[in-house]
Amino acid sequence: MNDSERLRRWRLVLGSEPASSLGISLSSEDQRMDEALEALYDAGGKRGGLGGSNPKVARWLGDIRRYFPAEVVQVMQKDAIERLDLKQLLLEPEVLGQAEPDIHLVSTLISLNRIIPEKTRETARMVVRKLVDELMRKLEQPTRQAVQGALSRSLRNRRPRLTEIDWHRTIRANLRNYLPEHRTIVPETLIGYGRRRSSLRDVILCIDQSGSMAPSVVYSSIFGAVMASMPALSTRFVLFDTSVVDLSQDLKDPVDLLFGTQLGGGTDIHKALRYCEGLITRPADTVMILVSDLCEGGSVPGMMKAAARIKESGVNFISLLALSDEGKPFSDERNAAMFAAMDIPVFACTPDRFPDLMAAALGKKDIRLWAKAKNV
Repeated sequence: MNDSERLRRWRLVLGSEPASSLGISLSSEDQRMDEALEALYDAGGKRGGLGGSNPKVARWLGDIRRYFPAEVVQVMQKDAIERLDLKQLLLEPEVLGQAEPDIHLVSTLISLNRIIPEKTRETARMVVRKLVDELMRKLEQPTRQAVQGALSRSLRNRRPRLTEIDWHRTIRANLRNYLPEHRTIVPETLIGYGRRRSSLRDVILCIDQSGSMAPSVVYSSIFGAVMASMPALSTRFVLFDTSVVDLSQDLKDPVDLLFGTQLGGGTDIHKALRYCEGLITRPADTVMILVSDLCEGGSVPGMMKAAARIKESGVNFISLLALSDEGKPFSDERNAAMFAAMDIPVFACTPDRFPDLMAAALGKKDIRLWAKAKNV
């Protein structure tokens, strides 16, 4: 990078007033870029140059998509929503249509879904649909591969009856036992097809929908939809704040599911765990994932007793403090420590690690060892 390019970048970073001594003149393209930056990050501490004008916001959204890469656009949109309080303007279809869908924008929209006017609702659904489709393309195949691999391994029957022996796999497993003089293989290990059932495992996703958990709700809905489409799994999707709602039948369409959420409000984990406890019919074959920061607004003793009952019943119970790409999440450390003392693994998980986590859980591996190995 030459000196003129380095000065140009510093000029754009610092803004017009602090960088006036640099004596840098900007091209017309750079001036538009500079105006887009200054509208949001005005050096004078004003409310930027967007004001309350819908046309200005729509034009600004178009400008940042033109001049900056997608990952930078997403950061700037998030900053604009927080710094300039653009939530109300996002309820206007002409503004929303210019926005770049990302996890923060979709989280904002689903938190506002109860007040989105009819004229904007279809545009909002299109924005959410675009992000959901993108996440499905990214996450569906890894999830299917991980889950199906774990379940196929669990099907193998090491003590099969004669009619259940998988001879091809049995021969491959015993090739080292070939006796040339007898021209035969000694089958020390028998591998069977297993006894198939309509579903091999039950999965319960119990998701905290308080406002701080919005990205986790979005990602959980994607993973829930993928798992619900797999016949080998019976998947339930439960959302809670101070109330509990079972949206399992909406898993076929994550967009419908997300618009059925109501982010915000308090948190009653005790009530949610009691509800999920009633869904458990075969504990040894059930994986339950609680996604919550564990900031209980209901009964902490009741929550602990319900968690202990679920764990002691034989359920593979895992507590995720967050399912998102954010940094270390805020959580109630005291409650997390009490969960960990009950041998319930407690950690945060990024979306790219979740398929592998589910494979480990469905394969009945030690999740604490998995988390340690993955450094999560």
